Amino acid sequence: MAVDAVALQTLIEEKLKPFVKKIDEEAYYAEDFLLELGKAGFFASTQKDEQTTLLDELTIVQETAKVCMTTAFCLWCHLAALTYLRKTNNMQLRENILPLLERGEVLGATGLSNPMKFYAGLEKLHLSAERVDGGYVVNGVLPAVSNLAANHWFGAIAHNGEQEVMVFVNTDNENITLKEKIHFLGVNGSATYTCKFDNVFVADNYIIAQDASTFVDTIRPIFVLYQIPLGFGVVDSAIEGIEKVKAKQNGCNEYLQVQADELTENLHSLQETLQALIQSGEVNLQAICQLRLQVVYNTLAAVQANMLHNGSAGYIAGSTPSRKLREAYFFANLTPTVRQLEKMTATSKAR
Repeated sequence: MAVDAVALQTLIEEKLKPFVKKIDEEAYYAEDFLLELGKAGFFASTQKDEQTTLLDELTIVQETAKVCMTTAFCLWCHLAALTYLRKTNNMQLRENILPLLERGEVLGATGLSNPMKFYAGLEKLHLSAERVDGGYVVNGVLPAVSNLAANHWFGAIAHNGEQEVMVFVNTDNENITLKEKIHFLGVNGSATYTCKFDNVFVADNYIIAQDASTFVDTIRPIFVLYQIPLGFGVVDSAIEGIEKVKAKQNGCNEYLQVQADELTENLHSLQETLQALIQSGEVNLQAICQLRLQVVYNTLAAVQANMLHNGSAGYIAGSTPSRKLREAYFFANLTPTVRQLEKMTATSKAR
């Protein structure tokens, strides 16, 4: 069953578009829009196979990113949390918490920026977990977790002796302290916080995986896959911006080196590659990372072209082209960052 395009666009028009400038300029968090997506059934997976679920949710991310990539990024965070619970062997989480996330009763976040860098050999793991009766006690600080507010759930990975454990925690836990992070160049409305764990007890019922390393291998391809339409949405919006100013200054934009038709052709090619990857039934991490890297560079090229085509109008603070430019630079630095992706793909080619 395909996404109800009309219902989705109605939600975007009513619950997101009116708040885009507030999101960008005042760090407004579009929580209501995300909750409404769930209440409207856009996260439901019980009546779908995995392939259909992926294709539908990728569409939702792309359509959201056309209007506001900050909110689409928050949406990606929620989809990451859904992925953890869809893949966990912990039936308590799958039966009791997953339905709440899918129905839009609560929202989720990823919490795996630091662990993903840890498993790529780029950072040390910031959390530690001590086994106690009935669960684990977790300590440490996660520098940045996005899509958080009251009563939000997120995943986290902590060292436990010789291996790592993955837990699912709620922001309402009194031993978790949140400190908001703003003053970013872009995506201030992403509800990003530093999360301090001070003897946080996590019961066994809320353990996503006792062996986090193996579990991450399972979820990482989908984790990265859901990011790709963030770029698609921004590129689509940039193409629209270029088309709008086609006749500017007696049509002199036609002499610029990058044009909308080239960007459109590249976008369609990348979208077809993504669809083929999913329909092949083998969500290969290396292929996904290579595609993700291509999408980053295409997104950067598209927003730069949009700025050039718009000229001084794009250079005005608060303009749509300048917002798209900042969104694209955030996309390039979203874990896995462009430099991490370059390292991963270069290492793969050397083998």
